[in-house]
Amino acid sequence: MANDGGQGGKSNGRKVGMNIDTALVRELAELLNETGLTEIEVEDDDRKIRVSRGSVAAPVHAAAPAPLAAAPVAAAPTAPEPAAGPDMTDAVKSPMVGTCYLTPEPGAAPYVAVGKAVKQGDTLLIVEAMKVMNPITAPRSGTVTAVLVENAQPVEFDQPLVVIA
Repeated sequence: MANDGGQGGKSNGRKVGMNIDTALVRELAELLNETGLTEIEVEDDDRKIRVSRGSVAAPVHAAAPAPLAAAPVAAAPTAPEPAAGPDMTDAVKSPMVGTCYLTPEPGAAPYVAVGKAVKQGDTLLIVEAMKVMNPITAPRSGTVTAVLVENAQPVEFDQPLVVIA
C-alpha cells in the first residue's frame, strides 16, 4: 500500500486533491511587493487564486483562540492609515490603478502642496498606468487641504488622492 500523504485518495502516480501552482502564487506575491497593492486575484476556467497582504483573510491560519490576543497588536500598525483628517467628500479620487507621481519629473517641484490655491483644470498629479502618463486635474477651484499620497506610490481605483476645499 502506498501512502498518499494525506491527500484523501489513492495516488496511482497521480496527484489527488487540490493542485496548487506554487510558482504562480509566488509570482503574485512578488507582484504585490513590487506594486504595493494589497490584493491580487486571478481566475481561469477551473480555479481562482487570491493573494492578499494585510487583509482580514490573514487570520484564517490561526487555529486556536489564544492567538486572538495577539491579533489586535498586529492590527495596530495599520490603524494610523484612516486617521481623522480631511473631509473625504472633497477628495479627488484616482480614476484608475497605477503609480502616482506628484512631480512632473524627478527633482522638480510638486504640482501641488497643502495650502496652495488651484483652479479648475490645474494638474494635481500624474497617474501612470501601462506606461501612459495620465494627468489628474482639479475638478473645481479651491485650496489644497491634504495630499493623501506619496510620490511614486501605487494607487488603486477610486482611492482618494488630494483634498480640495
